[in-house]
Amino acid sequence: MSAGLNEFFEAPTPPPEPPRPALMPPWFSAPSGTLPGVVALELVIARNERVAVCVTRLGAYPSGFELDLITMAGGEGDELDPMLLGGPRMHARVRGGEPGIPPEMLRFGVEFADGGKATNTSGRFHDFNEEPAGPVLNTGGGGGGGGDWRQSLWVWPLPPPGRLTFVCEWPAAGIALTRHEIDAQLVLDAATRAEVIFSDEHLPGPRGWSTYAGASQVVRADSQ
Repeated sequence: MSAGLNEFFEAPTPPPEPPRPALMPPWFSAPSGTLPGVVALELVIARNERVAVCVTRLGAYPSGFELDLITMAGGEGDELDPMLLGGPRMHARVRGGEPGIPPEMLRFGVEFADGGKATNTSGRFHDFNEEPAGPVLNTGGGGGGGGDWRQSLWVWPLPPPGRLTFVCEWPAAGIALTRHEIDAQLVLDAATRAEVIFSDEHLPGPRGWSTYAGASQVVRADSQ
């Protein structure tokens, strides 16, 4: 083989270093690498002879808090599906010409002492790079069946001092609009107990995420 032919092929060069993945913005989910301060709750927000809507564990971080929303049903309530992951299904209804919130969906939200509120019903999009101007509620992991359902919810940011109100409504289950208040100081105190185990600089990148925040709503008090 001639030397000229050998010179035709170039030796491979090392590939460039891959870019560092962007860290998850705080309005999308709880921070990775941080152990939350925990508030143990046994709140029955609403109940009747068919179902109960409850809030149990609350995990507080410097940037916001997670809560576990649980629905329990018995007897004739076993067939109910609270549609807790209702964002995509809500958009499908709207695209199909069905306005409004389906009565089968459990509507849930939080309200801060300053009037800001966030709910699971609007399916509003949030920009990954631009901080939203108000409380945000996003759905996390969850599931269930046979009358028992559990859903993790992320609320950003931390509430101001004063009352923190949980609000729910579930027409198909006979639950009217119901409010339950706690002292937001419980959450604020728990946030001070959160411990950063791994800082952002040592994390490989965000947990799995989508640019669609399927169950969030931003409402400012001055826009109502």
